[in-house]
Amino acid sequence: MHSDLPGTSIETPRNVTRMPIWIRQNLGRERHYADTAHAVHARGLHTVCEEARCPNRGECWSRGTATFMLLGETCTRACAFCSVKTGKPTWMDADEPRRVAESCIDMGLSFVVLTSVNRDDLPDGGASCFADTLHELRIRKPDMGVEFLTPDFRLVEQAAAERFNATLAALPEGARRDLIWGHNIETVPRLYKEARKGAKYERSLDLLALAAQQPHVEAKSALMLGLGETREEVLAVLTDLRDVGVQRLSLGQYLRPTLENLPVARYVPPEEFAEYETAARAMGFAWVKAGPLVRSSYYAEENQHG
Repeated sequence: MHSDLPGTSIETPRNVTRMPIWIRQNLGRERHYADTAHAVHARGLHTVCEEARCPNRGECWSRGTATFMLLGETCTRACAFCSVKTGKPTWMDADEPRRVAESCIDMGLSFVVLTSVNRDDLPDGGASCFADTLHELRIRKPDMGVEFLTPDFRLVEQAAAERFNATLAALPEGARRDLIWGHNIETVPRLYKEARKGAKYERSLDLLALAAQQPHVEAKSALMLGLGETREEVLAVLTDLRDVGVQRLSLGQYLRPTLENLPVARYVPPEEFAEYETAARAMGFAWVKAGPLVRSSYYAEENQHG
């Protein structure tokens, strides 16, 4: 293990244009890709794989997995790293939970990740859609593993937790399996003003602490590296996450989705991700994925509990 990691990328060029050789994207023309695409598109559903231009879409869809994005394709916030469309959504589809569940069954999934755009326009921030989709999934397949990757539910965090708990409690006994509740901290506090407008580091930590306190729930979070953070800042965030009870962690390279998004400050080599993974495990994280192409939902089905 190296004695330390590079302290900062501030002295490097802000706009790194050449992608290193360790970034390899699967274009996805293998066995299950077309079936996955059909299961998603035939019911008019959205995935973060497409809307956020995830570099792993080819690999994951070829494995027959996808991350469904609830509540439409328009986000009420404008994070500078994200390519999801921003605006004032007026759309709310009460039938979406059923269609998502049916698509998961058609795909033969045993584990699914559900995420969403931010919907600050909704009284509950969209929590009811997550809960209803969980209900539809577990009624059809009681042993379905489910991970929520939610927004911060600004001002209605406690109500969201209560809704999730009530949904789990109302399920038949065989369907009351544990739930992973993820919320991405994304980056270090110093970069929030630039990268996560409308979000607050402390608010995200508070939500993760709330998630970790719920019965039958494991808390999860993720960071993007390569935006200009220092080693010390990353390790401080990992400490904060463990202090609030987060058990599962993903670390990946930020890749600029469009020219309108933040530029990459630095490409972090695989050996540094390995060092961060070692450090995270030493802190007590029970599940860690770290690597250039790792995303928060990447191989999320591994080591599922409950």
